[in-house]
Amino acid sequence: MEAVTELVKSLNSLVWGIPMLVMILGVGLYLSLGLKLLPILKLGKGFRLLWSGRTPGQGKEVKGDVSPFNALMTSLSATIGTGNIAGVATAIFVGGPGALFWMWCTALVGMATKYSEAVLAVRYREVDEKGNYIGGPMYYIKNGLGSKWTWLGTAFALFGSFAGFGIGNTVQANSVASALTSNFGVPAWVSGVVMMVLVGLVLMGGIKRIAIVAGKLVPLMTIFYITAGIAVLVVYASEIPAALSLIISSAFSPVAAQGGFAGAAVMVAIQMGVARGVFSNEAGLGSAPIAHAAAQTKSPVTQGLVGMLGTFIDTIIVCSITGLAIVVSGAWTSGENGAALTSYAFSHALPIGDYIVAVALAIFAFTTILGWSVYSEKCVQYLLGVKAVMPFRLIWTLVVPLGAMGSLDFVWLLADTLNAMMAIPNLIALALLSPVVFKLTREFFSSRDEASTKSVEAE
Repeated sequence: MEAVTELVKSLNSLVWGIPMLVMILGVGLYLSLGLKLLPILKLGKGFRLLWSGRTPGQGKEVKGDVSPFNALMTSLSATIGTGNIAGVATAIFVGGPGALFWMWCTALVGMATKYSEAVLAVRYREVDEKGNYIGGPMYYIKNGLGSKWTWLGTAFALFGSFAGFGIGNTVQANSVASALTSNFGVPAWVSGVVMMVLVGLVLMGGIKRIAIVAGKLVPLMTIFYITAGIAVLVVYASEIPAALSLIISSAFSPVAAQGGFAGAAVMVAIQMGVARGVFSNEAGLGSAPIAHAAAQTKSPVTQGLVGMLGTFIDTIIVCSITGLAIVVSGAWTSGENGAALTSYAFSHALPIGDYIVAVALAIFAFTTILGWSVYSEKCVQYLLGVKAVMPFRLIWTLVVPLGAMGSLDFVWLLADTLNAMMAIPNLIALALLSPVVFKLTREFFSSRDEASTKSVEAE
């Protein structure tokens, strides 16, 4: 087992190494330039479409299973999770405050990646034998690139099927159990059984029920956490200018050891910022387009404009709240790491800050289990057909308490590795299908389609 662990560690350092990070940023930058910075320039339009997409679309031209709003919330239920609390803290603990700057840069180019993923997901989606819309990287690889590339879609589906049980299930269940045990004394087995029941009740209703739950729970939990984070920033308001200056300066110059911080080179700040940023917002990994493929929409471009908001909300807003709280409070030099570092920052500003972080972490992780169930289910369905869906949901539900009570060091390592390997087929497909994205975008903004969306936004 020790030999296997070392092998996976070596593979993990390779797939999350500099070449992968360059590939993720490179494809994102290429798409950003090819789209003429459209995701940034059309950010306001994206939010207007999100607001107008809260209710299901009407008419023959509108096809899909869930509202555009709920499709994004399903995506966010998987992305807003432990990465926003523990991941950001780890990035700063290892790479220093400058890591936050590189997370922002990753998010800005990642918006173009998410936009392109959602556009292709809707453009090349299919309808299964039960009448449900299905899509994602495996489908836009198969339908967009042709039969000679089918093996690449199969590789993505294989990685996604197995990665989900780690990164999206057992690891998340373990995070919930740990948070509730350390802060409220709830036994891990109790947390596991309760989560199993709740997950089962939601999962058996499929993506439509998951989307409805996500549409209610994700906005509430996000607002709750952001409000608490803003309260921390208000307490340390006088430190914000100095903190922003430190974040920017340390992004380009080494940070010396101080307090419990061991010091970090610029390359470490870049690597941690990019890696943890991608881990949090999943831009380029290919998971989010699986949710967006089910959206009720007239045009792939409109869902792309909604889909790109996932990266903005996850990283530019939520991750920034966590990172700024850690820096302005001085907690980054405390020697704490992970969720404990975020809890340390919040608790020094708010009397119940550690409980707020624990509750947020538990809810974030729970919704991540729901969101990732959609991703892994569709990967399994792609490989084995509709008949595998119900057995998958049963197995997914039964695995939850095992994660809550188990020791998951190896599972986390393996899942993290498979998670990165999902990005390789997806990034190749995005690069090869980028002309399709550019063409659909040009046609949309030079046709009546944009005019029709303006009338929808005004309603």
